[in-house]
Amino acid sequence: MFNTYKRRVGRETTRLLAKTLCATSLFLGAAMPADAQVNAEQMVRVGQNALYFEDYVLSIQYFNRAIQAKPYLAQPYFFRAIAKLNLEDYRGAEADAADAIERNPFIADAYEVRGVARQNQGQVRGAIEDYDKALALAPRSRAILFNKALAQQDLELADSADATFATLLAAYPGFDNGYIGRARLRLEQLSDTAGATADIEKALQLNKNAANAYILRAAIRQNDPEAAEADMTEAIRLLPREAGLYVNRAYLRYHLDDFGGAMADYDYAVTLDPMNMAAIYNRGLLRMESRDNDRAIEDFTRVIDADPDDYRALYNRALLYRDKHDFDKAIADIDRLVDGMPEIPEPLYLRSDILRQRGKMAQAERDYNRALALAKTLVAQAPQEAAGIEPASGKPGGAQAPAPDFSDEAVSRRFAALRKGDSDIDLDREFNNKSIRGRVQDRDGRIETEPMFALSFYSAPTELRQSTAYMREIEQINDTRVLPAALQLLPNAPATDAETASRHFRSIERATKYMASNQPRAIDYFARAMDYHTVRDYQQEIADLTSAIAMLPDFALAYFAQGIARFNMRQSGVSGNDSHPAGTPADTRAELREMLADFDAAAKLSPESPYPAYNKGVALASVGDYTSALACFNDAIALKPDFGEAYYNRGCVYFQLGNSERGSADLSKAGELGVVPSYNLLKRMKARR
Repeated sequence: MFNTYKRRVGRETTRLLAKTLCATSLFLGAAMPADAQVNAEQMVRVGQNALYFEDYVLSIQYFNRAIQAKPYLAQPYFFRAIAKLNLEDYRGAEADAADAIERNPFIADAYEVRGVARQNQGQVRGAIEDYDKALALAPRSRAILFNKALAQQDLELADSADATFATLLAAYPGFDNGYIGRARLRLEQLSDTAGATADIEKALQLNKNAANAYILRAAIRQNDPEAAEADMTEAIRLLPREAGLYVNRAYLRYHLDDFGGAMADYDYAVTLDPMNMAAIYNRGLLRMESRDNDRAIEDFTRVIDADPDDYRALYNRALLYRDKHDFDKAIADIDRLVDGMPEIPEPLYLRSDILRQRGKMAQAERDYNRALALAKTLVAQAPQEAAGIEPASGKPGGAQAPAPDFSDEAVSRRFAALRKGDSDIDLDREFNNKSIRGRVQDRDGRIETEPMFALSFYSAPTELRQSTAYMREIEQINDTRVLPAALQLLPNAPATDAETASRHFRSIERATKYMASNQPRAIDYFARAMDYHTVRDYQQEIADLTSAIAMLPDFALAYFAQGIARFNMRQSGVSGNDSHPAGTPADTRAELREMLADFDAAAKLSPESPYPAYNKGVALASVGDYTSALACFNDAIALKPDFGEAYYNRGCVYFQLGNSERGSADLSKAGELGVVPSYNLLKRMKARR
């Protein structure tokens, strides 16, 4: 039941590392000639300051610059690994720690960081090897001994883990987490409840705010729900944002006949984690028992949407549909159960009952006889246990979501469920200092691809993006000074306010008068098109760009801008095709063809620029052509290997296609390159695995 013991592997590590940053930097830099590394050292120092103040994403950008300047230094790789570890990018942390070790194999902390990263990825034997190497250099490290004991416990090396805990506690008798870790070992693998209880009491004697101690003691006190509930309440007071604790307390409250308290806990758990299937499923069971059938169906439907093969939820929803006399939906659910679990009698019994109520006696009898034959083969098992289905009475225990599914289809479903579940959350893409500081992976936002790079007269610099993107054609047109302002390329152009709009409307009027009395040039049409773009009149923008292209067929920037305008108009639901009504399939296909043709023309005329391929990938992903989008993002990255937005979008596409391994790798790289939402999506996809 109680599976929310917070192990926090690596928190001890990063806490100790943060305290020793200055000493470590002196050690790492001692052998380097000062006159050869001034710039790199400055970047590392500023990055360390950002790291100390938990500006992890910003610190990574400074370490990136140090690595670019002096790729042979161990320091920036090591500190970047710490930042990634705090952002829960374990794959990236492991790679950076390995690079630091390659450059300097005598950094104990680097082995420790790599061990923690490996341990959090399930590479437990590799983690233990790293901890042993670290201990050879720093034999009395509290954090390394603690994490090694946890790793040994993961491998069920109970005696070895017990010995490591003994060494740890002999050296640090006041370390409360050490007693908690050993208590968990004794409880789960050594069957020593008395020893576990003694360790928990010792931990609480040392630290009354040790949340894990209360969680473990609640597990021991399951037979005394009142005492266990009090412990779980204390744990919640200390860790109020942990959804799993509310699920466990709800279980205890249910057994104390506190149905209202149990329901409140499930509701709050879902508020904290809208994708917590254990909370949603168990809340459905409680609602089912309370005869709140419609809302119970809503909960089971949410579980089924996240995992169409959750047979417990299908079975219970079928029962509810039967009770509501919605027999068609009930039979649809049962048919899925029978197809997926043909050896289980319960769905057949249920379908037989429904068919009988509908007067289909022959079919009902066939199902009944088939169910009876299956039941006779399950002599040693209770039918419900064989089915793996919760009892129809709906007693909400500590039931957890089904075992994780790593198939491509399951990964794609998880990603789709995250996008669907976050449709009402708004994400501010102009990240300010607050939104890039600290554990950004804990800040949930809408899951969507990064937007197209677009042309604008206005910029929205951020702490991570101080300048606009480079495109040779933009620099060339700005050098002519024929436009009213310098043109820029960026993915987060600011919104147009009333004053700005008025200014551009006046500019359009002046340009129109000039072009009416003079022979307009291609650049004149292009300039007015940019005014139309600023005031969101995409149809007029496209008309001007079309005129510019007719006059200058190799006008790469006009093709590029026209593709963006077509995409924006399509997103707004307005048709630019007079021959087809807006929104019809023919209209959609025609607009898409024109849009893609524009980006292809821009790419052909500007072969060194990655942005036409990137924008084409965004357009293809928006219509669900993920395979083609993948090829476009590949092309963009080949042209610009540090293209963070392209890595992020390619990672999203890989998740959509069910490739968790490559999706995670791309998000790790995108986060390293400053795309902040990467860390939240990495964490949330990992949480569903």
